[in-house]
Amino acid sequence: MTAVPAPWTDRPVEVGLVGAGPWARAMHARVLAAGPETRLAAVWARRTEAARETAAPYGAHVADSFEELLDHCEAVAFAVPPAVQAELAPQAAKRGKDLLLEKPLGPDLAAARRVADAVAEAGVVSQLVLTKRYHPATRAFLEAARSVEVAGARSCYLHGAFLEGEFATGWRLEHGALLDLGPHLLDLLDAAVAPVTAVRATGDPRRWVELTCEHDNGAVSQASLSGSVAVPRALTRVELFGPAEPLVYDTAGIDHEECWPVLRRDFATAVRTRTPTPVDAGRGLYLQSLLDRAVHG
Repeated sequence: MTAVPAPWTDRPVEVGLVGAGPWARAMHARVLAAGPETRLAAVWARRTEAARETAAPYGAHVADSFEELLDHCEAVAFAVPPAVQAELAPQAAKRGKDLLLEKPLGPDLAAARRVADAVAEAGVVSQLVLTKRYHPATRAFLEAARSVEVAGARSCYLHGAFLEGEFATGWRLEHGALLDLGPHLLDLLDAAVAPVTAVRATGDPRRWVELTCEHDNGAVSQASLSGSVAVPRALTRVELFGPAEPLVYDTAGIDHEECWPVLRRDFATAVRTRTPTPVDAGRGLYLQSLLDRAVHG
């Protein structure tokens, strides 16, 4: 039987990158340029010199404006603070550009809704960079969780990146772990246990915040979040408890580099086949609504 060629074989997706900060350099530019599913076509940032430094290793075009970036790509990846993404992503969607979006979609629920609405109205493909969702170990855990009866769950996502260093940036220090790390754990708990029907938060997101979730199967889960604790490495762990032995997901032993080829391939496949992804802007809006309910009830 003749193998069916991959949808990007003859035409990799031309992606424009918005942003030139640490995350844009460490992940987006490098991963998108690696191909073969995508090509880094252009970079734009409000600091032109930073955009030039990000684009140079890959021979990407340096755009002088956001509008110029849109003229040089068919899809746009965002590596900017949530408020900037919420401002620019709807403009890109209206231009018919498919979107690789960061979480959270915006700084608040109203901004996130504007992004999701723009995506839906334009009919473009969208995908969230929920990093752990693209690791084979995560997918194996979520698949196993489908056959597990869960009474309760506990989870954590803890690191010290907000204490110092290049990721101790303005929006993270202002909003803390809830907006930055919360989408990851809520996504995993919602997918592994059952849809979340109620959630409440206690604590200070800039120090330590605790989420209590109720799920539509009657289970209750806990999520501990902090970006301001001194731990040797980031801790991400989910434990599911019930009548059988606990099912445990722990990222301590995984190589996060395995996420990127999967993320890139999923995005390119969705763009070329016009197939919605399970972690799209709609999912991002749902997660942001949970975060909003956690704080405001």
